[in-house]
Amino acid sequence: MISPLSWFAIRVRPRYEKQVAQSIAAKGISTFLPLYAERRQWSDRTKELEKPLFDGYVFCHINPEERLPVLVTPGVIQFVGVGRTPVPVEDAEIEAVRAVVDSGAVTRPWAFLKEGDRVRIDAGPLRNVEGILVRNEKDNDQVVVSITLLQRAMAVQVERDWLTPIRPWIRSSTYSVASQN
Repeated sequence: MISPLSWFAIRVRPRYEKQVAQSIAAKGISTFLPLYAERRQWSDRTKELEKPLFDGYVFCHINPEERLPVLVTPGVIQFVGVGRTPVPVEDAEIEAVRAVVDSGAVTRPWAFLKEGDRVRIDAGPLRNVEGILVRNEKDNDQVVVSITLLQRAMAVQVERDWLTPIRPWIRSSTYSVASQN
């Protein structure tokens, strides 16, 4: 059973996160938009920008039965959920993100990787090599590279920030929510 007020993720138009968060907050609904600082270099200057940690998402704390004011907000696409049913985000996950952001620690977006994911190495001497992510007993990331015909494989230790997930629903470095029908 969903409690009367829960945190929900809302999918919004690209680069509309701040406007959507402000509009929803103006309606008296609690919102959370975690931001990080990114330094941008132009030919004539350097500027520090505040960007969303989760591109395309804003969080709001509402009763799911009263979600219409959020849905009619310009820039809102949909609630994240199954079909038309919003699924709440765990309070502990929101509080963990809030604690990290409030701590002042340097943060940045990160690809969601789990053991068994197919990945591509995007940096270093193994650039463009593809394999499967595994962890060894020392909690280091390794990529297994296989020769299917021979049914043989080898593992190589790599830096986690060199890895990009390979998923069929990701196109040209733009992440999308996979349909859950």
